Amino acid sequence: MPYMLASDKYTDAYEVCRQLTAEYSKTFYFASLLFPPAKRRAIWAIYAWCRRTDELVDDLSSTADLSVLDRWQERVSKIFAGRAEDAYDQALVDTVRNFPLEIEPFLDMVEGMRMDVRQDRYESWEELHLYCYRVAGTVGLMSCAVMGLAEDSPEARRRAVALGVAKQLTNILRDVGEDARRGRIYLPLEDLRRFGYDESDLFAYVVDERWANLMEFQIARAESFYREAERGIAYLIPDARWPVWASLILYRRILAKLRANGYQNFLQRAYVPRAEKFLLLPVAWAKAAQP
Repeated sequence: MPYMLASDKYTDAYEVCRQLTAEYSKTFYFASLLFPPAKRRAIWAIYAWCRRTDELVDDLSSTADLSVLDRWQERVSKIFAGRAEDAYDQALVDTVRNFPLEIEPFLDMVEGMRMDVRQDRYESWEELHLYCYRVAGTVGLMSCAVMGLAEDSPEARRRAVALGVAKQLTNILRDVGEDARRGRIYLPLEDLRRFGYDESDLFAYVVDERWANLMEFQIARAESFYREAERGIAYLIPDARWPVWASLILYRRILAKLRANGYQNFLQRAYVPRAEKFLLLPVAWAKAAQP
């Protein structure tokens, strides 16, 4: 049965979610506009919850503050029980009512925020991969419930997670400088050592051959997840394929911009101009139309 638009009493709730999405993730918002209205609104509600979850940890400085996340975890349980505390919650309550969302990815994301509070370094790729799953791969699982799967299988879900991981790796590469100014390094320390690059170089914003090689290594890793995600889009029902292809292509384009900037991601932010986004939409449409 097709999902219906939310009732008028939720219109304002979804509108605040739309505004938040448009303000904080222009690329994601741009792609979300390609969904049918009911799915579009649900995606905004999910994004708003994820964004607010992320903001909870921005000002936390120690594990003593983890009680904030404990309360947030209790709050999402209330949302799944149909109880809302504000307009954002109302939109998600309505989304949970209309789509087969599961609570586990939401709880996993809260665990990812706990990781962010507890540590500001990641020793290995295995450790970072767990973090990427929790804070972004979970979004793929949440979104699948809204987009709809033509064939629900572990393989489809694994590839949905891959897209979230690819996007999170892209964010990490784009935001290296911003994170460094907060005293944080998300790049695996084992990878820095592999290329003879250390923390003092990173905090000094050193861009040289070592850095370029390190960036190419990370870009290749992100690309491998994008390729894995590509093969999963066919599992989605048709009206979700174009926006997901658009999201994948636009986010992936950030990696090309990083290369074009000469890996200058300490003081420059790689981004895709709006005009270029429009030009890439037919490419995404053509990909989505393929059998």
